[in-house]
Amino acid sequence: MAYWLLKTEPDTFSIDTLKQQKVSCWEGVRNYQARNMMRDGMKVGDKAFIYHSSCKDVGVVGIAEVVKEAYPDHFQFDPESHYFDPKSTPDNPRWIMVDVAYRQHLDYVSLARIKANPALEDMPLVKRGNRLSIMPLTECQWLEIIAMSESKGR
Repeated sequence: MAYWLLKTEPDTFSIDTLKQQKVSCWEGVRNYQARNMMRDGMKVGDKAFIYHSSCKDVGVVGIAEVVKEAYPDHFQFDPESHYFDPKSTPDNPRWIMVDVAYRQHLDYVSLARIKANPALEDMPLVKRGNRLSIMPLTECQWLEIIAMSESKGR
């Protein structure tokens, strides 16, 4: 099993939206490095933190699980979609998505707390210039954030 961090803007798609939907496609990834991680790394059963970004309370808010591995992101073929890519074709799709299922809310773990934790200094999220929407985590990083959530400190 691998561990991931999935960034989302809660005004667009939040942990509450995922809870309501139960399972959702994780669409709209338009970065080749993030796409390759989804395509080559994400497997059924992998766990992912849902991370709210571009909002007042930036941080980890919940857990999802990968329930379907990479398949073509159908929004890339839809001219009405914000994610439309005219250079992508059904025979040669550029973009993929995975399906994730809601597992649980966590007590919020802020970005500030993550950055202040020496055990997380190598986490991609806290590295300067890393703006990917999908990031791999080590098991130690995963467990540290779980422990931080359980400690309920903000």
